[in-house]
Amino acid sequence: MERLQFRFDGGSRVAAASDACLVGVVASGNLEVLIEPAPQTDACAIEIRTAANGFGDVWQAVMTDFFERHRVGGIRISINDAGATPAIVSLRLDQAIEEFTRRDPA
Repeated sequence: MERLQFRFDGGSRVAAASDACLVGVVASGNLEVLIEPAPQTDACAIEIRTAANGFGDVWQAVMTDFFERHRVGGIRISINDAGATPAIVSLRLDQAIEEFTRRDPA
């Protein structure tokens, strides 16, 4: 099991719709993504636990792409991976940030 950590500064603080958001399931080569508010005002902190060792450069590229597309701050993202492809990782991250910031219409 490999553990990776990334931090991206300069994001905009996210208005969370809930205290935390969990999407995905760690099974059948998939992953889960948990997003929570964090005390940093502009940082996006990411921790990854993955069964696929040796792919740090790929994870760096996927996380950088996510941050460049969303520019989010004030959050902590935890990823538990069982061997998902980069495309699935990006999809789950997009789903998680959408759910985390979704507001029900009044």
